[in-house]
Amino acid sequence: MADTLHVATRKGLFTFRRKGSNWTQAGKPAFIGEPVTAVLADLHDGALYAALNLGHFGVKLHRSDNGGKKWQEVAPPAFPKKTATKKEKPSVGVIWTLAAGAPGTLFAGTTPGGLFRSTDKGTGWSLVESLWNKPQRKKWMGGGFESPGIHTIIADPADPKRLTIGVSCGGVWKSADNGRSWSQAGQGLRQEYVPPEFAYDPTTQDVHRLAICAGAPEIMWCQHHNGMFFSKDGGENFKEFKGVKPSAFGFAVAAHPNDPKTAWFVPAVKDECRVPVDGKLTVTRTTDGGKTFKSFGRGLPQRNSYDLIYRHGLDVDETGKRLAIGSTTGNLWTSANGGESWSNASTHLPPIAQVAFA
Repeated sequence: MADTLHVATRKGLFTFRRKGSNWTQAGKPAFIGEPVTAVLADLHDGALYAALNLGHFGVKLHRSDNGGKKWQEVAPPAFPKKTATKKEKPSVGVIWTLAAGAPGTLFAGTTPGGLFRSTDKGTGWSLVESLWNKPQRKKWMGGGFESPGIHTIIADPADPKRLTIGVSCGGVWKSADNGRSWSQAGQGLRQEYVPPEFAYDPTTQDVHRLAICAGAPEIMWCQHHNGMFFSKDGGENFKEFKGVKPSAFGFAVAAHPNDPKTAWFVPAVKDECRVPVDGKLTVTRTTDGGKTFKSFGRGLPQRNSYDLIYRHGLDVDETGKRLAIGSTTGNLWTSANGGESWSNASTHLPPIAQVAFA
């Protein structure tokens, strides 16, 4: 059971430890004052990675081999010069996500839509050009950022060569050979903000987040800009859940690691507003594969709340019982009973980009 929770924020990486039913901050934050955009605890070798975005100084990447006591700066992903053309000279704007693939392999998802691989613990990175060179990429567009970005990278626990990525806005892509080749997936995803004839075009879908059930990786959940979706075939085809209350809009989704019928979402008012519905922060859960949904708010603010949960601001541990959510207003909550009630771990953190159990 996870006893450590990493919290990536706009002003540093914070670590919390569990003592009984309480979570308390452990020591001083790493990279204090610096925006941490992604964190990864690699379960294969125990290494910890933190991605930073230093504005004019660019993106940075750090690795710790002793749980965050000491950090070593390593080279961040960078586009090769041969990729540049007269019309397109890409540079990494943000490292949006870090993920572990097969043992010894790391992936990074960036803006503007780059997928990078490392086989030496982040010391060196190479662009996955098989995806970058797909002609459909020219139709990708910005969602969370001005340019398209890869925010979800999933390696099948049973077969790490099978990869799935989520792009905002570029839909769902899959590889069965560790990224040598790619195919467009995500049939059934729907976007209502385009002319009707383009509503189901898989190449421009604004996927907000993807999550799989580790014990049944063919089960995939999707929080989309348009709503909530479910797949029984690893993301090839999706079914939309309609009429979910209080809202089907949001950014985050987490899947139970062993129960394929259970997942969590964090609803909000969509588009320009992006705050909790009626000022009440709730977490929505299904335990029957999306036939029904229940919202839980015990321990969360139920009036005058303006907390938004970003794509990576929700996580569940390996038991499926403990969850954490972190908000744009620096609030951190944990649950020990599957999201039915919540306890506040901090009310004064910087805006939170990601929470991650380790």
